Amino acid sequence: MAWDHTPITTHEVDLGPVRLAVAEAGRGGRPLLLAHGFTGTKEDFADWIDPLGEAGWGVVAPDHRGHGGSTRLADEAAYTLTTFADDLEALVAGLGWDRFALLGHSMGGMIAQEVVLRDPGRVERLVLMDTHHGAVEGLDPERVDAGMAILRTEGFEVYLSVLEQVAPRVPTPAEAALADRRPALKAWNDAKLRAVDPAMYAAMAPQLVRRADLLDALARLAVPTLVVVGAEDRAFVGAAHRLAASIPGAELVVVPDAAHSPQFENPDAWWEAVGGFLNRT
Repeated sequence: MAWDHTPITTHEVDLGPVRLAVAEAGRGGRPLLLAHGFTGTKEDFADWIDPLGEAGWGVVAPDHRGHGGSTRLADEAAYTLTTFADDLEALVAGLGWDRFALLGHSMGGMIAQEVVLRDPGRVERLVLMDTHHGAVEGLDPERVDAGMAILRTEGFEVYLSVLEQVAPRVPTPAEAALADRRPALKAWNDAKLRAVDPAMYAAMAPQLVRRADLLDALARLAVPTLVVVGAEDRAFVGAAHRLAASIPGAELVVVPDAAHSPQFENPDAWWEAVGGFLNRT
């Protein structure tokens, strides 16, 4: 899954039920945990792990179970937002972190919400990036269920082929511009999608379109929070505005010329927003 990202230092962490592939930088710095999204990997943050380490953060970015180089359990029951959050808590405990900053992207932002609501006092700063407080919008749960039936009976490759035929993805202007600048990204994105555990995909896709809304619970947080979203990320822009309006004191940054992955699509604006927020005293 090679592409033109900055090289990162990786290793494995044994959590008992699973082993997580983890990238690290800035060991000994202020703890910062990065949580990637559905079908993503730790390399989604590869361009920024070292810069964050150089800025004084002790950065840890794992592959979630069923993703990238981490354990594939081949059991749908092993995959929920709760089990992903359990893994992050076990990882933090093994690192010996009492308090830490937390950035979650897309599904990783949903996992981050689970983590912070369990024990808000442990989270020093929270970044919710292109994520949702409830069920992802714009997807029909019954159609998702039908797709998962194909995945389970015909296999992952057949499902992906059917998905491409019935719902071909049209890139936004920012995504098209990124593909021109970094053409290797498309092949890498396709490869990391095909590397996930099909059981994880089959389990999580229906959960993400039926997730209970956490906006009321998040409205009671007292954690410095940044909500950041790409201006072209239609499924998440509305949710970002609601998150920022509900979480006390939260800041909202809508990144122009960016879609679901602003750290790639408009990296300078993303770094100004996220780096500025994390490093603010």
